[in-house]
Amino acid sequence: LGVVFPYHPHLGRYNLNFHDAVQACIGQNAAVASFDQLLEAWKGGLDWCNAGWLNDGTVQYPITKPRAPCGGSNNGPGVRNYGHRDKKSRYDVFCYTSALEGQFYWLVQPDRLTFDEAVQACIDDGAEIAKVGHMYAAWKLEGYDRCDAGWLADGSVRYPISRPRKNCSPTEAAVRFLGFPDKGQKSYGVYCYKAAK
Repeated sequence: LGVVFPYHPHLGRYNLNFHDAVQACIGQNAAVASFDQLLEAWKGGLDWCNAGWLNDGTVQYPITKPRAPCGGSNNGPGVRNYGHRDKKSRYDVFCYTSALEGQFYWLVQPDRLTFDEAVQACIDDGAEIAKVGHMYAAWKLEGYDRCDAGWLADGSVRYPISRPRKNCSPTEAAVRFLGFPDKGQKSYGVYCYKAAK
């Protein structure tokens, strides 16, 4: 059992050629998703309007709620397929990660942290700063739910909501993404990951 998640680096959307896409997923404790994995995720409700690489070198994206900017509102729901693309072309990527081998957790801290402080805080706790794949696996496969924005290893800030509620993620269970803030900002906590012994 695993979970598919869309990914783009801090440079912004549509910045990954195929080689970079493979590395990006590896860097987030994941691998580039297969078409079958994306199809399963779509059946499970994944709706994402940005095209991403799959492991066969095709570029696709899953739409459950058809709308004009995402391949047109006249087309039914489905996985939109751009077909095989030149591997130098740039898109996002769909990554796939399986169940966690260790523990993903919010590190209780008295203060908000800069990115470097966040990295060090996890190390001081005998862990590492969590990767995006760790968060998705904990959220989807373990029902992890926390309404606190925290740093992750790629410099992004996210939080996982499995029980939608006001002020957190009111309409859907989701990993909320707050972008890639200035790493010097003392505005966030941190999610850590402790590998199984």
